[in-house]
Amino acid sequence: MLKKEKHVENCLCGKISIDNFREGFYNQLCNGCEEKRMTIIRPKEKGSLAENPPAAGHQDTSEPFRESETCPHVTGEAETPHDFGVKLGGTASSIRPMRLIAWGFFYTAMQTKGGNSMLTQAPRGTKDVLPQDSYRWQAVEAKMREAAALAGYREVRTPVFEHTELFARGVGDTTDIVQKEMYTFKDKGDRSITLKPEGTAGVARAFLESNLYAEALPCKMYYLDAPIFRYEAPQNGRLREHHQFGLECFGAPEATTDAELILLAYRLVSSLGVKNLSVRINSIGCPNCRPAYHQELKSFLSGKVDELCSTCKTRYERNPLRVLDCKEKHCQELVADAPSMLDLLCPDCKKHFEELQACLTAAGIPYVVDSRIVRGLDYYTKTVFELVTTTPDGNLTVCGGGRYDNLVEQLGGPSIPAVGFGMGIERLLMLLDSEGIELPRPNTLDVFVTYMGDAKLPAFRLVERLREAGVKADMDHCGRSLKAQFKFANKTGAPITATLGEEEIQQGVVKLRDMNTREEKVAPIADAAAAVREMLNK
Repeated sequence: MLKKEKHVENCLCGKISIDNFREGFYNQLCNGCEEKRMTIIRPKEKGSLAENPPAAGHQDTSEPFRESETCPHVTGEAETPHDFGVKLGGTASSIRPMRLIAWGFFYTAMQTKGGNSMLTQAPRGTKDVLPQDSYRWQAVEAKMREAAALAGYREVRTPVFEHTELFARGVGDTTDIVQKEMYTFKDKGDRSITLKPEGTAGVARAFLESNLYAEALPCKMYYLDAPIFRYEAPQNGRLREHHQFGLECFGAPEATTDAELILLAYRLVSSLGVKNLSVRINSIGCPNCRPAYHQELKSFLSGKVDELCSTCKTRYERNPLRVLDCKEKHCQELVADAPSMLDLLCPDCKKHFEELQACLTAAGIPYVVDSRIVRGLDYYTKTVFELVTTTPDGNLTVCGGGRYDNLVEQLGGPSIPAVGFGMGIERLLMLLDSEGIELPRPNTLDVFVTYMGDAKLPAFRLVERLREAGVKADMDHCGRSLKAQFKFANKTGAPITATLGEEEIQQGVVKLRDMNTREEKVAPIADAAAAVREMLNK
């Protein structure tokens, strides 16, 4: 972090120190040439640009500024991006247009009072998945698709937004999601639209709209390409925009289906290397037995209503079960000794829960019966469950779900039993990081094609020929020297380079080099793909 006192950093001609810090920019005085230059302040994650200056010396000595023999002069306000670029050390001929435009854009942004972080920062609660990290997502997603396919689940993709009524009716208007967390807006047709805050309701709507209930049941579906939006305080592994992997099974009333989903989630997370996993299960009954529990719970809470939070006071009257799901610490303390739904289950729900336990026991899956699990959605009936792991910071829920036998009927369809779960991908990746679990990093490229002299076009044709043969290949598109091409090839991580020059072209061959062993071989251009594969398989 830059401070106002003197701070020494490398400069083009020697050393520089910080002088005259001001809003958006600071001046630098070079100890070697005693010339001044201006440095742009990078934006802070939270707050204005001027609050988070970088270490001294924004200039990275890369072209075009490397061509300057002296430190840049800053004598006043730059009138144009061109002037600004020249004052940063380039000349009219040396400043590259795209780089110049970029610097000019940032200069303009920085000169705005307080900076304009909206241009350069993702909205709070969102996060970019950059190319260097995307392989981790792809590895986890591949495991998820494999696990779903093994159990006969097929992918479904639903819209990122739905009519608000779907969530108000399906999820429940007494839930935190509907009451506090939805991104809801009016479209140009004055219709209330909501970015989906969970995945199940949309899948149920698709199941009903497409008459899938008229086909052979059960209907097994999973979703993966599914951003979820909730306006809540961002936390580790749960952002305002996050992604879920979910499975939904319609038309199967037996407890074996509940157990199947729990086992699938457990095996999936275990296969990624996560340890200390356990399953927590509960039954919250059905419309036949739950009313009696509601009365008992209301009786228990009757003397504590005034102490409940404002949201739970409303829930007390409309759906007292939701009070058990409150995240307020004081409310959690008030319901610590609340009666258990398990004591009031009807015979059908009791039998279903016992069968579930028998299935899990037979499969050797560790589980705990936890009567405080109710999940945060009103559509659940009978089974609710969570997959939990123990971390140094406490217990972390990796996956949650349950049965929702009445949801399709609530949406206007026939009575169809259903069960499913959702698993946050960001949270799972965070867990893998915390446990030091490495995911396989694939090679971005198999081969990088370098060229000399007039061999650019033959190199281009070779790249395309390799790609047509299924070999991941690339070449230089920046006019680098051969030495710089090899240097860049190292940065790409390509295990093999293929070099073309005038001599190679005349002979109809390409020179292949193993970048790890430095071993070289010459192969006919027509056989380049086969030769690359042979080297990769050694």
